[in-house]
Amino acid sequence: MGEDMEKAVRELKDRQDILDCIHRYCRGVDRFDREAVRSAYHPDALDDHGEYVGDVEGFIDWAFDYHTRHQLRTLHSVSNHLCELNGDQAHTETYFTFYAVNREAPHQATTSGRYIDRFERRDGRWGIAARICVINGLGTELDPEGQAGDLAFVQTSRDRSDPAYMRPLVVDTTRLTRASI
Repeated sequence: MGEDMEKAVRELKDRQDILDCIHRYCRGVDRFDREAVRSAYHPDALDDHGEYVGDVEGFIDWAFDYHTRHQLRTLHSVSNHLCELNGDQAHTETYFTFYAVNREAPHQATTSGRYIDRFERRDGRWGIAARICVINGLGTELDPEGQAGDLAFVQTSRDRSDPAYMRPLVVDTTRLTRASI
C-alpha cells in the first residue's frame, strides 16, 4: 500500500473511532451504562451540558440522576457529523435529537441540539477532552416560545461566533458546577 493510501486509511479509521465514541456515549446514557459513557471521554475531560458543567464522573452522576427522575425512557439519536482532524486532535460538531417519555406531562418530549467536541488521541485512543452541548430547539410542548434552551446552555449563533468554531474548544471554567481538577 502506498503512502497516500496508508494516510487515507488512517484518516478513515480515526474518523470511525471518533464516531464510535459518540455512539457509545449515546447508548451509554440511554442504557445507564456508566462504562460506555466513560469510555467516550478522557478521564480529565470537561463537559458543559447546561445545568451541569464539570468533570466526567460528575456528569455521569448528574445525567443518570436527571434521566431517572424525569424520564421513563430516552433515546439519543445523532445525525450530521463534521469531523476536522489535525494530528492527534480533532474538533467535531454532531447534531443530535433527544426523545423522551417523561414521568409527568408532557409525556412525549423532543430536544435537538449539537455536541461540540474536542477529541484527543492519547496512547492510541480517541476520547472527548472537552464538550459543549448546545440546544437548538426544544419541542413546543416544553418551549412554546423557543427560548428555553438559552437559559442554562451556552448560546448558539448563526455565524462564526458559534461555539462550533472555537479552536481549540475549551469549556469555560467560570461555568463549573463540579470539577475534580
